[in-house]
Amino acid sequence: MPYSLDFSVVYDRLPSLLAGALATIGLALAGMALALVIGIFGVLARKSRFSALRWATLAFVEIVRNTPFLVQIFFIFFALPQFGIKLDPTVTAIVALALNGGAYAIEIIRGGVEAIPKGQIEAGLALGLHRGAIFRHIILKPALRTIYPSLTSQFVMLTLTTSVCSSISAYELTSVAQKIEADTFRSFEVYFSITGIYLVISALMMAMFAAVNRMFFSYPVK
Repeated sequence: MPYSLDFSVVYDRLPSLLAGALATIGLALAGMALALVIGIFGVLARKSRFSALRWATLAFVEIVRNTPFLVQIFFIFFALPQFGIKLDPTVTAIVALALNGGAYAIEIIRGGVEAIPKGQIEAGLALGLHRGAIFRHIILKPALRTIYPSLTSQFVMLTLTTSVCSSISAYELTSVAQKIEADTFRSFEVYFSITGIYLVISALMMAMFAAVNRMFFSYPVK
């Protein structure tokens, strides 16, 4: 018997899919915000005069970048409770996304920071600026402007990585789709539809990043 397409199962459950999409965006934005914080402080740690802090940061980056995200989220959700650290699926998803994105952000931001000419830093010191002001105004903002395309591309990837969070039953788009597929047995219709939804989410994220770039990092037109 030939397979007959029936997208009514998707239409009937569209509110659930849209709620899952909003949950996905929420997970992604929370993970990105924390990843950016981890990235900035991680760069400071990599530049620290304390060798133990530098090596700990390097170890964190290498471990996260060289292990699968699925293993990382399983470790946080299933292994840490053995040591008394038990997190619910949503918090686990945000923490895992933040740590994963933060490790990549550290290396991306570090590359931008190291591209800043040392002469600019020396000029800031000569003007009497303290190191915090030099880092914020002379190093960080120009570095972020330089690495912004790479950083935002990584964050779009992080948005799509939220789908893996369904493996621990975190509430997001893929977990909603899995439930609908289990109830209706309409695999093609369900996953074809969420493919389109993920494309829309990615487009929205790229539009948001483009707007932020115009607001904060674009050079004024004279």
